[in-house]
Amino acid sequence: MRQTILARRYAKALFSLGKEKNLIESYSEILSGIAKLYDEGTLVVDSLTNPLYPLEARQKVMAAIAEGSGADAIMKSFLNLLVEKKRAEILPDIAHEMQVMVDEEQNISHGTVTSAIELEDSLKNNIQATLEKITGNKITLETHVDPSIIGGVIAKVGDLVLDGSIRTQLNGLKESIKGR
Repeated sequence: MRQTILARRYAKALFSLGKEKNLIESYSEILSGIAKLYDEGTLVVDSLTNPLYPLEARQKVMAAIAEGSGADAIMKSFLNLLVEKKRAEILPDIAHEMQVMVDEEQNISHGTVTSAIELEDSLKNNIQATLEKITGNKITLETHVDPSIIGGVIAKVGDLVLDGSIRTQLNGLKESIKGR
């Protein structure tokens, strides 16, 4: 279960400290790297969160991880605080919230484009440029293939959905014929 509210508080505190030192991107990268360790196996998570291990042992594990990731003194203290306050289990959520804050600071939006077939790079670039013009933000796109849309594309960025799929057009035609 995600603990978004708590994670957002920790991320906001680290974001504020990082902004003062102009290190928000670096902090976000370090957190994301450590969060990936959580995905790779339960051994890391267990060694940082299991209360059966003494606090000093868990702190040493986190200190070794922080050292290996190239963390500065503030980040090391932050990671140590997570272990001390028994919040190390929400580190992936903190990393996610931190990335959201960094993206917002840099006017970066994430979007998806769904098409019936794999899109060529030139077409992806055109769609990305158009979405950037519409939203006013830099867009990072993720593409998906869904043959059920028959043709065209469906682009989503935040709350904005641009549906130019053949399936939607056929459904609209069907509804207009029914209405008559």
